[in-house]
Amino acid sequence: MKIIEISDLGGIVKDGMAVAGAGFSKAGIADYVYKGLEDSFVNTGHPKGITMIINALGGTGVVGTYNDHFGPEGMVSDVRVSHIQLAPRVRDQIDAGKIQGHMYPLGALAQLYRDMGAGKPGTLSKAGLGTFVDPRQDGGRMNEITKDDICRLVEIDGEEWLFYPAFPIDVAIIKATYADESGNISMEREPTISDAFNTIQAAKQQGGISIVQVEKVVKNGELLARNIEVPGIMVDYVVVAPKEYSKQTVEIDYDPVLCQLETQDLSKIEKMPLNIKKIIARRSTMELRKGDKVNLGYGIPEFCGDIAAEEGKSQDFTLTCECGLMGGVPGSGMEFGTARNADYVTDMAKMMDWYDGGGLDVSVLGFGEIDAAGNVNASRFGMSVGPGGFINITTGTKRNVFCGTFTTGGLKVSAGEGKLSIEQEGKIKKFVNSVEQVTFNADVAFKDGHEIIYVTERAVFELRADEMVLTEIAPGIDLEKDVLSQMDFPVKVADDLKEMDPRIFTDSTMGL
Repeated sequence: MKIIEISDLGGIVKDGMAVAGAGFSKAGIADYVYKGLEDSFVNTGHPKGITMIINALGGTGVVGTYNDHFGPEGMVSDVRVSHIQLAPRVRDQIDAGKIQGHMYPLGALAQLYRDMGAGKPGTLSKAGLGTFVDPRQDGGRMNEITKDDICRLVEIDGEEWLFYPAFPIDVAIIKATYADESGNISMEREPTISDAFNTIQAAKQQGGISIVQVEKVVKNGELLARNIEVPGIMVDYVVVAPKEYSKQTVEIDYDPVLCQLETQDLSKIEKMPLNIKKIIARRSTMELRKGDKVNLGYGIPEFCGDIAAEEGKSQDFTLTCECGLMGGVPGSGMEFGTARNADYVTDMAKMMDWYDGGGLDVSVLGFGEIDAAGNVNASRFGMSVGPGGFINITTGTKRNVFCGTFTTGGLKVSAGEGKLSIEQEGKIKKFVNSVEQVTFNADVAFKDGHEIIYVTERAVFELRADEMVLTEIAPGIDLEKDVLSQMDFPVKVADDLKEMDPRIFTDSTMGL
């Protein structure tokens, strides 16, 4: 192991190399190392033409920060990710057809890192069948200049599978807490360990190198062996980052609760105001049953954990996050990718194995568009976004709850005294004839025995016998004007159409 300066990175990472980074959403991002690579390219023109491989791409979506350090034109020629929204300069180049882009399900890419590290030719998965990553659709290609699919359709014993082949990784970059003098790496102050070991192992198996960003180098013997996530024999270079680049998340310097060193009274989590996100999260939380093992997705679903805490029901369910956190209350907003009072922390490949194997009882995930067949788009809205863990989660979970606003683009609502009022309708319909991209294939899921529910602030739908059925409507809402006329396709109205629980639309706790 060699300790290097940030200015050394341009001489280590060469033109055309494939660079893989770990981390998840708002945590575990090697921002300082990425900044060093950007500075090198801006000042010298190198490294150029690299392949950027970052699974759960993280950051704030602000130009020139975190994963957007890869954004200067010419620095990157190809991208392999599961989410790209938070790196706007890179995303814009993909959407303009200037660079190649490959979009993976998060779980498939996490498992592929692990399998590549074991010298295997690739990963077999059910995740992605019937979606935009299926070769019969887009093959995960994000634009027209991207020619190769990310996976192949194969049949084993009469069953369809997707095979995700291995690809080169020359450099692995991770963020950690400490390194000792021998290069052993610990992550005890990190909220998640994400892909750290597997990313490095994938690179090392192919003769690549590893670069680790840490807060501090300590003497040999100061780190407990059981706290070491990556052994020194796998670490080539260590970069010590200044304090401002050693935050736990993009906003939090350090909170011991986020790394399981302390616990927090969850009843003291700040209460959400009664707004449209809370209304939808409340109704979605009502789909959780005592004892359920649950995944909460990005966006509105994140707030279901806050609702459970507010109602004093956090212990009734096991809430999880695909980055490898189980138990407690997953973080929302700028804390997504963390958890308070987590019971268990593991890597993403193990977590996605558990998801794929049916470990979850229910998932609550956001939607962007829904069509008449019940297909969901959560990955592309006029620009590349990506599915993150969405595809693996919905594939392995038999009860899927999709939630979001009924329309978008200026929608304003008010609630109180058990009723909902539409103050200003959104300009863009979200229940459309054809979704822009299929992130969830309802037909595939329905034939596999999934229970599928769609929750909005004003209506709830179920998929029954291959058709969408309106089952609930909010108190104060006009069925024809506020629901049916705001959909691009006709929908069956249940004979026993019910009102949504009025407690959802009150400012006090619901008493779940």
